[in-house]
Amino acid sequence: MSASSTDTRARSNQFWWPEQLNLAPLRAQDLRSNPYGEEFDYAEAFASVDLKSLKSDIEKTLTTSQPWWPADWGHYGGLMIRMAWHSAGTYRIHDGRGGADGGQQRFDPLNSWPDNVSLDKARRLLWPIKQKYGRSVSWADLMILAGNVSLESMGFDTLGFAGGRVDDWEADRVYWGAETQMLANNQRYHNGQLEKPLAALQMGLIYVNPEGPNGNGDPLAAAADMRLSFGRMAMNDEEIVALVAGGHTLGKAHGAHKADCIGPEPGATPVEQQGLGWRNRCGKGNAEDTVTSGLEGAWTQTPTAWSVLYLDNLFRFDWEKTTSPAGATQWKPTDESAQQLVPDAHVDGKHNPPVMFTTDIALKQDPGFRQIAERFWKNPKEFDLAFARAWFKLTHRDLGPRSRYLGSEVPQEVFAWQDPVPDVDHPLIDEQDTAALKLALLDAGLTVPELVRTAWASAASYRGSDMRGGANGARIRLAPQKDWPANTPEELTRVLKRLAEIQQQFNQSLSGGKRVSLADVIVLGGAAAIEKAAKDAGHPLHVPFTPGRTDAAAEMTDPLSFAVLEPTADAFRNYYSDRAYGSPTEMLVEKADLLTLTVPEMTVLIGGMRALNANAGQSSHGVFTDAPGTLNRDFFVNLLDMATVWRPSNDNPGLFEGRDRESGELRWTATPVDLVFGSNSELRAVSEVFAADDGERRFMEEFVAAWTKVMTLDRFDLQ
Repeated sequence: MSASSTDTRARSNQFWWPEQLNLAPLRAQDLRSNPYGEEFDYAEAFASVDLKSLKSDIEKTLTTSQPWWPADWGHYGGLMIRMAWHSAGTYRIHDGRGGADGGQQRFDPLNSWPDNVSLDKARRLLWPIKQKYGRSVSWADLMILAGNVSLESMGFDTLGFAGGRVDDWEADRVYWGAETQMLANNQRYHNGQLEKPLAALQMGLIYVNPEGPNGNGDPLAAAADMRLSFGRMAMNDEEIVALVAGGHTLGKAHGAHKADCIGPEPGATPVEQQGLGWRNRCGKGNAEDTVTSGLEGAWTQTPTAWSVLYLDNLFRFDWEKTTSPAGATQWKPTDESAQQLVPDAHVDGKHNPPVMFTTDIALKQDPGFRQIAERFWKNPKEFDLAFARAWFKLTHRDLGPRSRYLGSEVPQEVFAWQDPVPDVDHPLIDEQDTAALKLALLDAGLTVPELVRTAWASAASYRGSDMRGGANGARIRLAPQKDWPANTPEELTRVLKRLAEIQQQFNQSLSGGKRVSLADVIVLGGAAAIEKAAKDAGHPLHVPFTPGRTDAAAEMTDPLSFAVLEPTADAFRNYYSDRAYGSPTEMLVEKADLLTLTVPEMTVLIGGMRALNANAGQSSHGVFTDAPGTLNRDFFVNLLDMATVWRPSNDNPGLFEGRDRESGELRWTATPVDLVFGSNSELRAVSEVFAADDGERRFMEEFVAAWTKVMTLDRFDLQ
C-alpha cells in the first residue's frame, strides 16, 4: 500500500482557528471508548483477586530474565520501580492532573516521553500477568503493584498497597506545557518561576533533569529545581530526600552508547515494531548495551538488595564530574578503592565504580537536604520509614479518599494528605426530617442566591483529576477555604453561622440518636433554594438529596495542602482572578472538566446559575433575566435574542455591553464566558435547545440532574 502525496487527514477546527474554544476535554474518556461497557464494576472485579497469588506471579516475572530484554543482575525490580514511579510521578498539585490512576503511561504522549525510555519493555514483561487476570486487575493498579512487589522482593518492607485505579481507554487531554520540542523548557521556566499548573522542569520529564537544570551539572541549582518540581507534586524536603535516596538504592541507569544509537520513540515507530520504541542499533541492543537516560551505572554495591549503601557511598566518598559513554554528565568517586565496588549487571567478573547524578550530589551539597540525608544515614530505620511513607504517598496521592481503597493490604494509618472525614456513627435523617429541615432553612432569613452560592462553593471545590475537595467534610467553614475570594468570605461567614445555628437547633429536636452534619445542611440548603426558585418561576420540581456527609475537624485538615484547591477562576460563578492560568473561556472548560461535566451539563449549569443570581460578589454580569433568584431559562433566551447587539465595554475592559439594537439602551452586561455560549457554534447549538419554546421542561430537568451530580461528586459511598 503506497502513501499518497496528498494529506487526506481531517483537520480540527483548532487547526483552522487556533483561538476557537476547544471543548474536546469535556468529551474525553467517553464510556463508549470502554470495551468493558458501562455496567462494569472494577471494585467488584478486583475483590475476586487473590492478592497473594497475584504478587507471587509478579515476583516470578521479576526473576525470570527474558532473552529479548535481559534483566539487570537477573532481576527486573529496578525497571519496575522506575515504571511505577514514573506512572505516579506525573501528578501535580495545582490541577490534580497526572498520576497513576487511569494507567495513562500506556498512551502517548507519556508512552513516548524521553523520560520514559524503555518503560514500554516493562509493561510488555508484565503482559502475561495482565493477560491472566484480565479485567480483574487494571493496568493502573498492576504498574504500581509491580513497583511494590519489586521493593519487597529486594528486601524492603513497604507500607502497603491499595487497588482501585480504574483504567482509562484513551489519552487524557492534559496541558503538559507550551514547548513544541521534547526536553525544551524555554516557555515554562523563567527566573526560577515555573508556569502553573506544571510541575516538570522540562517537556517530557517527570520531575527534574538528573544532570542539573538543562544538564548544567550544578548540584545547588539542581536542589532548587528539585524543591520546586517535587513541591509541585506534594513532596516536602524530607520526602524528596527519602524518595531520591530510596529510589536510587536499587537498580541502575543505562547509557552504554551514544544517543544516536537509539531509534524513534513508540509513537513514531513503524507498525512492524508493534509499539516498541527506542530500538538500539548498537551492540546487542540490550543488556550491557542498553541506552535509556544516557546516564550509566549503579549507585550501590547491592543494586538488587535494599540497604543504606546509597547514603554511605554519597557521604563516604568524594565525587567528581565525569561523562557517561552516552556523553551525559554524572559523577564518580575519586577514591581508587571505590573503582571496583559494583558488580556489572550483565558481564560476569566485571566490576564498576558506583555513580551519582547531579541530583544525588545535591543531597550532599545543599545544606537543608544534607541535614536530612545525614540523619537518614545515621539512622537507617528512620530512613526506611521515611521512604515507605513517601513511596506510599507518591503512588497513592491521586487515588482519592481512603473509601476508594481496595484490597487486603491497605494500611491502617490515616494520613492528612488523604483528606479524611469522620465515619458516620449515628442514624441519618429520613425523608420526613429532610422535609422539615428544608422548611427551617427557607425560613432562616437567607436568600435563594446566598444558599445556592454557599452550596456551590462547598461542593464545586471537588476536582475529578485527583478526587479532592467537595462538600463532604464541610471544610468550607475551615481555613483556608473560608477565606477564598471566590467564596465572598464576608457573606459566607454570615451564611455559615446561620446554617450552623439551624443545624444545632434541628439536631436538638431529633430523637433516636439521629443527627445531621453541617455538610449535609449546606447541600440541603442549596436544594431547598433551587426548589423555591423553580416554584417561584411557576415550575415546581424536586431536587434529590441523600444525607450521609460528615464534618471534618480542623486537625484533620492541612491548610497548606488545601490551599492549592483555591479556584483562580470559576465560570459558574462568573469569577476570574489575575492568578488564573488560562483565558476566562479556557478556564470555563478547565473547571467543567475538573467537575467531570459534559458539554450539555456545563451549559445548563451556567444558564441556571446566572438566573439564580449566583455570581461571586453578587455581580450582575450574565444575569440576563428580569427575575433574578428564580430558576428560569432567560439566560439562553436573551443571549440568543437578535434584538440585542453586543459590544466591548469602553469603561470596563474585558467586559461587554448588550444594547437594544434599535434604541441603544443598555440591557445587559457580560463576560467572555457568558458570550461564548452564543458565539461558539457547538455551545450555541446546545443553548438553542434550552432557549426553544419547548425547552423549558428539559432545562429544568437537566439543571437539577447536573446540580445533583456536582453536589454528590465526592459521595463515593453512593457509587
